[in-house]
Amino acid sequence: MRYILTLITAVVFSSALSVPANAQVSVTFNLDRQPIWGPTGYDHVEYYYLPDIGVYYYVPQHRYFYLEKERWVSGSSLPSRYRSFNLYNSYKVVINESTPYHNDKTYREKYASFKGRHDQESIRDSRDPKYYVNPKHPEHKNWLKQNKHGNNKGNDHGEKSGRK
Repeated sequence: MRYILTLITAVVFSSALSVPANAQVSVTFNLDRQPIWGPTGYDHVEYYYLPDIGVYYYVPQHRYFYLEKERWVSGSSLPSRYRSFNLYNSYKVVINESTPYHNDKTYREKYASFKGRHDQESIRDSRDPKYYVNPKHPEHKNWLKQNKHGNNKGNDHGEKSGRK
């Protein structure tokens, strides 16, 4: 009996080792879609939470979500009451979850200590070339020229093939 149990365990274990791993990791980048006032350090962002004003920004649709008379509404710009709010100078918390404003109380409590912080580098101010893919980055046009030049079939000096 012990022999049969050992044999079954060995067969199951060896077959488990021979099954190819089918785990897939899917990572999408959206550096080109993030606003240039967003913080550096994130290749993918769904939402920013702005603790200073309790507003969420949805990167894929470029929409702000904020409370209006105890109801969440969205808009393509901040409401007029935040007209003097500086997006570049404020702290942004990255939240990669669906509709985080539905858990607003949790996020308000969790990130209350981030209010008033001004120590994040914005994408606009970054000199990391990976951010130049963003069409609104100040270096984007130069990045486009370099990539176009880099795709040229000529030699390293920009000369066309066959030219001497």
